[in-house]
Amino acid sequence: MAQLLILVLNQEELLDDVLSAFMEVGISGATIIDSVGMGRVLSYDVPIFAGLRQMIQGQRPYNKTIFTVIKDEHKIDEIIQVVEQICSSLDEPGTGLIFAVPITMVKGMAKEA
Repeated sequence: MAQLLILVLNQEELLDDVLSAFMEVGISGATIIDSVGMGRVLSYDVPIFAGLRQMIQGQRPYNKTIFTVIKDEHKIDEIIQVVEQICSSLDEPGTGLIFAVPITMVKGMAKEA
């Protein structure tokens, strides 16, 4: 079953390295969007939460979120491994977040040659 892999990359300066690694493991297409964490929005845009600024001081304010469809769910572990080689362990705070969810239907995806 195909999987939707989502990677929230906190270190946006590593985006090129991550995308190169994706290509190396056979991922040829992804969607990348700019994103920002909830703590950042609350601390800067909602006055009542302004005290959160001190807690997030020094953390990166913006992220890159990468969406890609993985046809072979067995590749997920390999992808996590290459991402962690670039970003270090995702268990470390402030590194990022990766998860996959099953896809029951996909349409409009390019056919493999």
